[in-house]
Amino acid sequence: MIRLFRRHLPRNRRGPLKTMFVITSMPVGGAETLLVNMIDRFDRNRIVPEVCCLKEPGPLGEAIRDRVEVHSHLLSSKFDPRTLPRLISLFRRQQIDAVVTVGAGDKMFWGRLAAWFAGVPVIASALHSTGWPDGVGRLNRLLTPITSAFIGVAASHADYLREQEGFPDAKVFAIRNGVDVQRFAPDPDAALAVREELQIPSDAPLGIIVAALRPEKNHAMYVDVARRVSQQIPGSHWLIVGDGPERPAIEAACNEAGVSARVHLLGTRHDTPRLLAASNLFLLCSHNEASPVSILEALACQTPVLSTDVGSVKESVRQGETGFLVPPGDAAAMAQHAVELLQTPQLADRLGKAGRELVVGTGSLEAMVDGYESLIQEQYDRQVHSPQASWMQWQPLAALGSRRARG
Repeated sequence: MIRLFRRHLPRNRRGPLKTMFVITSMPVGGAETLLVNMIDRFDRNRIVPEVCCLKEPGPLGEAIRDRVEVHSHLLSSKFDPRTLPRLISLFRRQQIDAVVTVGAGDKMFWGRLAAWFAGVPVIASALHSTGWPDGVGRLNRLLTPITSAFIGVAASHADYLREQEGFPDAKVFAIRNGVDVQRFAPDPDAALAVREELQIPSDAPLGIIVAALRPEKNHAMYVDVARRVSQQIPGSHWLIVGDGPERPAIEAACNEAGVSARVHLLGTRHDTPRLLAASNLFLLCSHNEASPVSILEALACQTPVLSTDVGSVKESVRQGETGFLVPPGDAAAMAQHAVELLQTPQLADRLGKAGRELVVGTGSLEAMVDGYESLIQEQYDRQVHSPQASWMQWQPLAALGSRRARG
């Protein structure tokens, strides 16, 4: 039985910092792929990563088990009271130095609260979207005093966290998303190979979306764009990469729109760079985002992007320069731009080249990894030099812990 009072573990060492990343699960999605990329590149002399999936590991969680410790199945339901003691026990047993929650919701709440009770020096939250369905919420805001850092994925996203979520300026940091521009790169052989695999004509125009099949990604709009473009360019085909709970609804939408034969739901794939490089267009139709990794990956592959104008997307998708932005939900405008790019290869080529140049210059994976390593180390040094600071930050929680300990 875990006693719910805060235990200050001895912190006399200063070697690599054991860092636990807390996430719900790891399907093939932007934030999850970003986490895998970081884990693979952390300097083990600075950061030793582990992953905690509150639910199932998912395909990416299973894929990294041979490289890092992956803990899973700590949350059986939304209000599972056993989640907190399970996490506290895990953090103490693993002697975790820093906890970084990935995304909002349950993992942000339970991860930080358990880290506080376990005496973890650094408690941080990396946020990857804005608004529904990933709004921070009142309960998560209550834990602001025990949080060392809130991490935004772009400059404008950090501004959002300060201005809209109300997090203190001193606790908000911007670490730009980054991609591996060696892995995500133009591939002249991919176009023919992918079309042969899909058994479609070698010259078929190809659009693609890479996103978890969740409601906020708005795949219904993608299907509508495919329908509209296909009326003008009948030979076009459309890829959907990713999996999730919306798959039956997407399949139904394809049937209703009459595009089932040209929309290919590929599910989870591990050859995303090849698929992106083979495509003529990348589309993202989300209701909300911060700075999607999938857009950076597409641009790195020299594929022009069409996206809804949400979050910090405009920092990467520059109107008429690396792609085009449309208002959320405006399938007609997106289809119009798609037809223009598919019928004007010179324009698509110019946008694609500019997109890769932008990512190579501003969105390197190495810079992102160094940003996380430096932030975690700086926060650790600050916290252990003032070990009473986090204990005194939130008297109501301290009192709660004391009452439970006495009881």
